Amino acid sequence: MLKNALILLLLLFSHSIYASFILIPMDDVTQTNHLKAYGITYWSLQQGNSAKWLLNYEGGSFLLEDNEATRNECKIRGVTFQIISDTQAVKLLEEISSPSKNMEAVILEKAPKIAVYSPKDKMPWDDAVTMVLTYAEIPFDVIYDEEVLEEKLLLYEWLHLHHEDFTGQFGKFYGAYRTAPWYIEQKKAAEELSKRLGFSKVSEEKLAVAIKIRDFVIGGGFMFAMCSATDSFDIALSAEGVDICETMFDGDPSEVDYQNKIDYNKTFAFKDFTLVRNPVEYEFSTIDMTRKRDVVRTSDYFSLQQYSAKWDPIPTMLCQNHTQLIKGFMGQTTAFDRDEIKSNILVMGEMKSNREARYIHGVKGKGMFTFYGGHDPEDYQHKVGDPKTELDLYPNSPGYRLILNNVLFPAAKKKKQKT
Repeated sequence: MLKNALILLLLLFSHSIYASFILIPMDDVTQTNHLKAYGITYWSLQQGNSAKWLLNYEGGSFLLEDNEATRNECKIRGVTFQIISDTQAVKLLEEISSPSKNMEAVILEKAPKIAVYSPKDKMPWDDAVTMVLTYAEIPFDVIYDEEVLEEKLLLYEWLHLHHEDFTGQFGKFYGAYRTAPWYIEQKKAAEELSKRLGFSKVSEEKLAVAIKIRDFVIGGGFMFAMCSATDSFDIALSAEGVDICETMFDGDPSEVDYQNKIDYNKTFAFKDFTLVRNPVEYEFSTIDMTRKRDVVRTSDYFSLQQYSAKWDPIPTMLCQNHTQLIKGFMGQTTAFDRDEIKSNILVMGEMKSNREARYIHGVKGKGMFTFYGGHDPEDYQHKVGDPKTELDLYPNSPGYRLILNNVLFPAAKKKKQKT
């Protein structure tokens, strides 16, 4: 067993021999800043260093090459770390490799190149992913419709969809905000952009963007979406060639009997949903549980599933946390109706008592995607105009950790499939 552990250690950092390693614990007691710990790991990969993600070991800890620069970064960013000897590392990896332990050490190869799909005028606090990437000091590029349609997605491994409406209904904000200056301005800007890009309607332009994103995933990319970007993306794909927009959104009536023309085979995750036809109702479809749920805030929690780290490393990575119980939070799309999720989709986080899924994952072509319900893990009921979340107050947020699991996931070395 000791010989096998030594081999594991040599494989970990094969280009040199190190006397010590940096262990970044991710449990609920030791780590002072879970969110910035992901940023340290990402930074270390950027420097060309090797790393390992220790799944299910002390909350999903990280094992990094030891050097003065990494130590200093941990100190500057306030991340708890421990220096361990090569002998200690051997014993640690030996423990993790034991068949009796539900643990695994996954090699992280390189820092993935990250894009956030978002309007250029959006502030960082308009979106939880943008906020946590900024807080964790993980670099990203902001791209929007022009870049997507120009095939710029090929430059990236990981894409996040801002809280977008891909159906061309301007977020279904018409009922409450149609006279608000910001709504009028955003609608005007979207219409001007679609015309500049050669489309007669915003819905047609957004569909073209959704199709490009779909192809990015099929080709091997990883997509992460939250809140309304999740269901509106699938709805747009399912309604390809069908006008589901009412006159106030695109200048002409919707198609007669459009519900029966929806093609669920085109979606990533959802099936059998009914679209909300009323243009003044702040809802896209029956996928979302916001209007259906009757949950008291103090009881609003969802649980993460547990997986075999050795046999199911992907969902295990995506669920790494220092707690299995996550505080719920709302959004335009808060959670997904279990009855309207396809059978091949993995439900990684759910409130079983309410039959709602909060955190789901799937494979599309050569790529993967994760949908996460809600707007902001530390802002229970975010409303238009609310102040931004100060992540310095929530450095150990379990809800935000799920986002960063997805960010780091593409760095993991992919196992070769057996033939």
